[in-house]
Amino acid sequence: MSMKPIEFDRRYGELDQVMSAYLGQPAHEDEEAGPSEALLAYLRHTWHTRPWAIAVAEQQVREYARNPPGRLRLRLGEFYPVPDVGLPESEIQDWLHRIADHLRRSVEEGRVPPPSVPATHWEWRARFPELAQLLGGWFSQDMPDEFADHDAALRDYREGTDPVVVARLVGELHELLALDMEETTYALALAVLGMEVDPPAPYTPGAWLALVADLLTQSRADYGPQGTDN
Repeated sequence: MSMKPIEFDRRYGELDQVMSAYLGQPAHEDEEAGPSEALLAYLRHTWHTRPWAIAVAEQQVREYARNPPGRLRLRLGEFYPVPDVGLPESEIQDWLHRIADHLRRSVEEGRVPPPSVPATHWEWRARFPELAQLLGGWFSQDMPDEFADHDAALRDYREGTDPVVVARLVGELHELLALDMEETTYALALAVLGMEVDPPAPYTPGAWLALVADLLTQSRADYGPQGTDN
């Protein structure tokens, strides 16, 4: 039988976070001289949110590389299945050791990637989880069938979401806007974070995000049920 969640987290929780950062990204770019874009994205986000977790990741990755699951653990399902990262199975162990080495050097030598625009799909969603929840849940391709307009969808989110979560989302919106990106990059961000409809006319992606932040900052009474989409 598979492990209980608490045992899984103890053995593989942070290893899983590192592996998730590689989804859709090439693993062969990790070299002795430097980490890949995927690992840099993990380090950049984790250093600025959970810096203590990098040492945990190094330990879990190295332990897994030293003691890959044997036949018994494979049969019982008590192991972490490393996802397909595009490497031959014979190279996985060495690759994991390289990752562990990069993680250790990052901690021991203080190699902290500076804040920047997210570089991978994983980093976008790890950095802006509440915005991804809003866009993917309320602005999917089904939005026109469920709501009269963008404002109605946003009002539905506002009315059904805890104010603390709404405040967290507003913080993410301000952080995203502070990146001061080109409109094409804001459009990319909306798509990666789950939005499947265009912003309402005449707003550009960046302008609409600023409008959403303003509307969600208003009190419920000021925003009310009669918001406009203009």
